[in-house]
Amino acid sequence: MPMINNPSSRYRAFPTLDIPDRQWPSQTITQAPIWLSSDLRDGNQSLIEPMDAEKKMRFFKTLVQVGIKEIEVGFPSASQTDFDFVRELIEGGHIPDDVTIQVLTQAREDLITRTFDSVKGAKRAIIHYYNATAPSFRRIVFNQDKAGVVDIAVSAAQIITRIAAERPETQWRFEYSPEVFSSTETDFAVEVCNAVIGVFQPTPDNKLILNLPATIEAATPNIYADQIEWFGRHIDRRDSVLISLHTHNDRGTGVAATELGLMAGADRVEGCLFGNGERTGNVDLVTVALNMYSQGVHPGLDFSDIDAVRKVVEECNQLPVHPRHPYVGDLVHTAFSGSHQDAIRKGFAQQDPNGIWEVPYLPIDPADIGRSYEAVIRVNSQSGKGGIAYLLEQEYGISLPRRMQIEFSQVVQRETDRLGLEMTARQIYQLLDQEYLQASTPYALIRHRLQDENGTSAVDVEVLNEGDTQHWRGLGKGPLEALVAGLPDQLEIMDYHEHAIGSGTNAKAAAYVEIRLDNGRPLHGVGIDENLTTASFRALFSALNRALGEAARLAA
Repeated sequence: MPMINNPSSRYRAFPTLDIPDRQWPSQTITQAPIWLSSDLRDGNQSLIEPMDAEKKMRFFKTLVQVGIKEIEVGFPSASQTDFDFVRELIEGGHIPDDVTIQVLTQAREDLITRTFDSVKGAKRAIIHYYNATAPSFRRIVFNQDKAGVVDIAVSAAQIITRIAAERPETQWRFEYSPEVFSSTETDFAVEVCNAVIGVFQPTPDNKLILNLPATIEAATPNIYADQIEWFGRHIDRRDSVLISLHTHNDRGTGVAATELGLMAGADRVEGCLFGNGERTGNVDLVTVALNMYSQGVHPGLDFSDIDAVRKVVEECNQLPVHPRHPYVGDLVHTAFSGSHQDAIRKGFAQQDPNGIWEVPYLPIDPADIGRSYEAVIRVNSQSGKGGIAYLLEQEYGISLPRRMQIEFSQVVQRETDRLGLEMTARQIYQLLDQEYLQASTPYALIRHRLQDENGTSAVDVEVLNEGDTQHWRGLGKGPLEALVAGLPDQLEIMDYHEHAIGSGTNAKAAAYVEIRLDNGRPLHGVGIDENLTTASFRALFSALNRALGEAARLAA
């Protein structure tokens, strides 16, 4: 079919609500909502291969461990597999006392009865029913006018209250969803919900859940927030209902719509871990919760081992979590850019362990969700000195002086350009070892003897020079000055740094010497040894050998 000249002419902007005194833009989220996971229902029905009973049980137990207290466990009237799973949860005693299961049904008497049968014997259960209320669904799908839609909702509510009264052994709660709320006239959504309230007669101690789904995300998040605020202002018995959000991600703004909906007064959030769900998915509970965490609000959920949660979800859904997924993706805490790496490294160095988290580019501490720092900084051809220095320090305890960071980053850059690949910390250390620690020609230190007397150091060194053993002697105010005095080559020490690697009996010393040979380019050397003097001597010979090697290459 040929494309029309202006495809956008087939669509129209979603109408806005006139709320001149809207309050939500000035609100902040200060407490966690009630969370409901719909992974076992909304999430499961969207899978190419729905979960079997074993996977559903594993997923259920993970949700419980995370701390979710309300879990929609299936659509038992539509699936024998779901029905049997609900029965196993109840009869097998898998539901903790502080967890409430929820089951979904359409607004039809036979399906409602079947749904009640599935939860027989449960201590607590939420019966969740729905019918579509949006104009396009009324006209195209169901051929119903507004009165017909209200009648469906009210009749189902009456059936539910009657059956629940016949089964007092369970503590019942009820939830109604005007499906496609986000595309429904808001005043009509209020009308339908008020009619349902009239049947259920909720109280502040036994609240009715009114779930307001953005079944199809059709507008910007601010319009959804307006709808929620307007609904909350006009609904009957506001103190006796819980306004629940159920956003989808058709426009890619499900998280934003949920957050603005909470600012607009909602009490509860339905969604799926990592955002699985029909089409582009349900709202991502992990992202919403950890967004709160990053603002100093405890979400009431435990994601301290987020990788373990991800593993369960990926295996049960048979869908990978994107490497750039907020908070949990493999690359989400990773910086390849040199400037980013430098800022992160400096942030870690200055971070007060007991203070407010202030590390650049990292909205939360990866350790708070069980992520290691190993993947925070990774090195490729886009990386700079900060990332290289960070990896060596974190993995090997090697703290390069600043000027050496610049010098060594050029060595690494040449290698990453040659390989065209990322370099691991191990590969970077091997490059450091090859370039500096193994720089042992033409001079290789065999042994040395040091004597100090009256502030003067005397050094005797035995050196292997191209197969010949040589003995040098020098005097100076310290060991390095004495060694330099005994060298046959004229060099100037530009800089010196040292530090310990490790602690206790296994500690080693690392020394870094920057020299200039015959007014040439300053170059560094590195030495590591159990003895600090030996480490500094090795560093000097490392620098000297590198300088002589460069001079020979330039001469050639």
